Amino acid sequence: MSIADFRQQIATLTAALAGKPLNAELGDWLNTHHGVDSPSYQQLKQSCETGLAEGWLCEREAGGIRYGRVFKPSEDLQGFSVDVVDMKDVIGPHHSHPEGEIDLIMPQEGDALFDGHPAGWLVYPPNSAHKPTVSQGRALVLYLLPQGRIEFTR
Repeated sequence: MSIADFRQQIATLTAALAGKPLNAELGDWLNTHHGVDSPSYQQLKQSCETGLAEGWLCEREAGGIRYGRVFKPSEDLQGFSVDVVDMKDVIGPHHSHPEGEIDLIMPQEGDALFDGHPAGWLVYPPNSAHKPTVSQGRALVLYLLPQGRIEFTR
């Protein structure tokens, strides 16, 4: 697995997301077509685990959270940026999503939940906000942000 292979996996996924509104229906669609038992979920999870082990994912750390932006927004990714965090029983910094946020939840230890949700996809609509929280274990969470937009609360 290379970072180029990972980018291609994301590009294939984001091509299917092009033009779809970020809402609960998109979350349902993702969990139906790319849910935890699907090859696409398993491939993305394996890629993230490999990237973490090889050091090209989550290269920064603050407040007990490992994180990093893997790809900036680009045309081949339909304008999405890609970030991955590694969190264990921790509450992250409050932030808002001006354009929305698509999260892929990949438990690594225990029965980890992200914002109370198990493995799979979670979509936050535009102008939503939260304190990202992993409980009951450790999880990797991949974030797709339209135009890379995220606003941290001061």
